[in-house]
Amino acid sequence: MAKKQIKMKKMISILLFTAFFAALPFAVMAEETICMPFDIGSDTAFYSDYVWRGFTLDDDPVIQPSTYISAYGFTATFWSSFDIVSDDGVDGDEVDVTVDYTYEHELFSISLGHTWYTFPPAHTDTQEFYLGGSVNIPVSEEVVLSPSLTWFHDYGDTDDGGAKGDYFILDVAHSVPIPETKVTFDVTTSVAYNNEFFIEGDGGYYLIGCGLTIPLSDNLMLNPNINYSVPFGDLEDSGDGNQDDKLYYGASLAFTF
Repeated sequence: MAKKQIKMKKMISILLFTAFFAALPFAVMAEETICMPFDIGSDTAFYSDYVWRGFTLDDDPVIQPSTYISAYGFTATFWSSFDIVSDDGVDGDEVDVTVDYTYEHELFSISLGHTWYTFPPAHTDTQEFYLGGSVNIPVSEEVVLSPSLTWFHDYGDTDDGGAKGDYFILDVAHSVPIPETKVTFDVTTSVAYNNEFFIEGDGGYYLIGCGLTIPLSDNLMLNPNINYSVPFGDLEDSGDGNQDDKLYYGASLAFTF
């Protein structure tokens, strides 16, 4: 009976995503008809593993579709992750909804948002809010770095799957155009500090990644990438977080309407 309930919840999650995605063309038609300032897009990613904030949540290959709609600085995102195969014996399917407001200035941006996480097979869920900002730092006439710092606070009940902890992530990314093409070579680096966020103590992780952004059309982008995550502190402690270094790779296909 429990397996049937899990399969049913998984099917419902997939149907909800499909219905949401199918409704997007009608939203686009409405935008064109009544001239509403909506930005609408979708993204489908495939990864060898599901690694999130230094935690390996799924050792199986996953598909991670998402859709978003934004206007006036507000963005609503529907994101999900599903096993492509299930060899590790863990059903790590996940469905999330995020609401975000971002204020953008020529020199900086500030974001405030909230995410609802649900894990149907595990019958768990949690919530977090976040506050972040980035600044634009000119390095040369052609290079501008935009490092960002974000604070995440999970306040979900630990009995239901919540963490009741904090995460701070510093990200720096840079893209280099490849001459005589529209392709860019992208490098990302992150360092994060974890304070009792699904662990008892504190720790964090380092991340470095690289990839390509390949425009297939005016509305379609392909992004193959490879990443390496290194936990430290209690996140890698075998008696606490018990996480290992992880090399993972994949690609995403993003479409904007």
